[in-house]
Amino acid sequence: MSEVKIKELRSDIDELNELLKLSKRKKIQDILSLEIRKLETEWINLKETENASTPMDTTLAPTTSTSAQKKYQIKLNGYGWDQSDKYIQVFVTLKNVHTVPKDQVYCKLTDRSMELHIDNLDNKDYLLVINKLLEPINIAESHWKQKTDRVVIFLAKSRPNVKWSHMTEIEKKFEDQRNNRFKTDDSEKKDPQESIMSLMKNMYETGDDDMKRMISKAWYEGQHKKKTDTLDL
Repeated sequence: MSEVKIKELRSDIDELNELLKLSKRKKIQDILSLEIRKLETEWINLKETENASTPMDTTLAPTTSTSAQKKYQIKLNGYGWDQSDKYIQVFVTLKNVHTVPKDQVYCKLTDRSMELHIDNLDNKDYLLVINKLLEPINIAESHWKQKTDRVVIFLAKSRPNVKWSHMTEIEKKFEDQRNNRFKTDDSEKKDPQESIMSLMKNMYETGDDDMKRMISKAWYEGQHKKKTDTLDL
């Protein structure tokens, strides 16, 4: 299932990149770039999980248990992150995680990777792996906290005040490759309006409030510019 999902995401990203190359208005380019980045993050997380998985690649993998009831390990893909001058903060949402004893919620860290382990939550073990961090971290000053329905990991930056553009090297690599491709690729001249408008409609119908506001603003400004151009003529 994950392999099929990875292929579908890659196809979606490639098609969005083609539309981005054809688009002319900055607002449209910003919206397409945002959607591409979201899909690429999801694609990268799935790829990392696929590469790190055992030969038995299932969402629920039985783990060793001394009891008659089997425990399962669930590999987590989703997380949020933010940063301050000193820390990269990783947010993992998981219902009832605050009820797990503290010694069963822990991280294994290296200077360029982190693993979050949550053991025996409703008879399941949870694992989040993030490899190839963009910058090295200070393991001794890193820590984590359990909060209501979530865990927050504080990864201390080895170089405080250095802003991370991405969470991992892989994400930055794909972003750089995409930007370089746009600079060097001399695409064919053709009218992109029909494909872009169809995509924008779909993104508006399925997007969140911020996405809808961006699309509405871009549409309004585009229509206003058309009227102004006509009056000038």
